[in-house]
Amino acid sequence: MAPRGFDRPLYILPFDHRGSFETGMFGWHGELDREQTAQIAAAKQVIYDGFQAAVVAGVPKEKAGLLVDEQFGAAILRDAAAHGYQIACPAEKSGQEEFDFEYGDDFAAHIEAFHPTFCKVLVRYNPEGNESLNHHQAARLKKLSDYLHTANRSLFMFELLVPPEKSQLEKVKGDKKAYDLEIRPKLMVETIHELQDRGVEPDVWKIEGLDLRLDCEKIVAAARRNGRDKVGCIILGRGENDEKVREWLTTAASVPGFIGFAVGRTDFWNPLVSWRGGKATREEAVTQIATRYREFVALFESARAKAQAA
Repeated sequence: MAPRGFDRPLYILPFDHRGSFETGMFGWHGELDREQTAQIAAAKQVIYDGFQAAVVAGVPKEKAGLLVDEQFGAAILRDAAAHGYQIACPAEKSGQEEFDFEYGDDFAAHIEAFHPTFCKVLVRYNPEGNESLNHHQAARLKKLSDYLHTANRSLFMFELLVPPEKSQLEKVKGDKKAYDLEIRPKLMVETIHELQDRGVEPDVWKIEGLDLRLDCEKIVAAARRNGRDKVGCIILGRGENDEKVREWLTTAASVPGFIGFAVGRTDFWNPLVSWRGGKATREEAVTQIATRYREFVALFESARAKAQAA
């Protein structure tokens, strides 16, 4: 079933982190109690307030979007929908090597409860990896793809991670930066082709940062091959430092088909840590998050305008 596609500007502030939030931000392990769940929900509300402040300060509402989970962000999803924001909600279990549905066979009911603009999945998939694992993941993803492409349902957003196989890292003597530059881009193209051929049809691909413009062009060509002309790509921040994220955004913005970005931790992590540690007020954390999100929007739009004028 062909994708509908999405090719308009899209600047996502993602904070659907669950396992990494529990352990990395709060240092908690195991099942959470009600109070712990409420504390995480409150922290995510700070991020949402920052997002709203950025829109008030000038980020175009029609280009802005947020990505948050049902577990800690159900109230945010409802409020954001009521305010007409573009919203995305994850369907995957958090922190799993193999893609599976967070709510099992009930995945459709949970999507329909919020009817997000985008249903998002995060998938680790290496085309030279375990063949059985890839087959099982592709089958589940096709099930979701087929469901979403029925009329009046959410668009399909696919976050693709291609972790290195041991043999691939050995080719670059264990240098992960060299893997990202020399090996991963080709594997990403192969993965996109492979998943498309298996009936998995995202409307938007979330892509790990790429250093070379040529690699961005190859990703767009793969995403849009065989008549998939309206499929969009967005670049993700991957929790990298500010300088690296700016490089990735600038490179992607120069390539038609890259419609925006999804940058989360680079926006909110340090402000939240400062707030929780008593080094910043809640209002200061909100302002810092809004400012960083606005800066990335301005950077992307400026880089795109320069590329179009060239």
